[in-house]
Amino acid sequence: MIARNPGSRSRGGKLRIAVPKGALYDDSVRVLRTAGVDVGGLADPGRQLMVSTADMDFIIARPTDIPVYVAYGGVDVAIAGKDVLLEADLDVVELLDLGFGGCRFVVAEPEDAVRSVEELYRHLGVIRVATKYPRITEKHFAESGVQVEVVKLHGNIELAPLIGLADQIVDITATGSTLAQNRLRIVDEVLASTARFVANPASMRTESARVTELADRIAAVVPLTREDDVS
Repeated sequence: MIARNPGSRSRGGKLRIAVPKGALYDDSVRVLRTAGVDVGGLADPGRQLMVSTADMDFIIARPTDIPVYVAYGGVDVAIAGKDVLLEADLDVVELLDLGFGGCRFVVAEPEDAVRSVEELYRHLGVIRVATKYPRITEKHFAESGVQVEVVKLHGNIELAPLIGLADQIVDITATGSTLAQNRLRIVDEVLASTARFVANPASMRTESARVTELADRIAAVVPLTREDDVS
């Protein structure tokens, strides 16, 4: 990957930070505000994709795009889920575990399957797994020594085994209730995920003092654990 980080000097001296749309958005804004960051109009941005203050440009981004923005220098720092960071597998510097947005990757299968997955595997030598996260899925089953055919989907993964498209799924769950409602049972744990504060590698060099100072302010207001064995 060729680094093309435009640097903060081309942005009027501002740091550029990406915050994820969706489930992590409100907690991301809350943590930044509590850390003393002027979050400007982030509380109600409407359809704006960029909100600017005197010191920062905030980019409101799709969660799965954030690792790309960070790695390729579109932003200096960001908040992103560990799940999307692992799936993207790009060059970013993980600074903090923010402790919110907790969920877990699990393997699930139909409760009332006619043939067990173990029986299918013995017969076919491979099982079919549907997921939105092929890289994480392939790594998990490779570590288990199980041969899989991965089917990538973008919608409701729970449908795949119900219509015979896959034998198992790998998906994110917080409580397991959606899986249970669709008559799926959890059979294995893959990994845990929480929100992380990350930085572009070039920004860590060119804007080290400001990135570190911001990380320290955030660290002071959230219950943190350094990256552990969830990866």
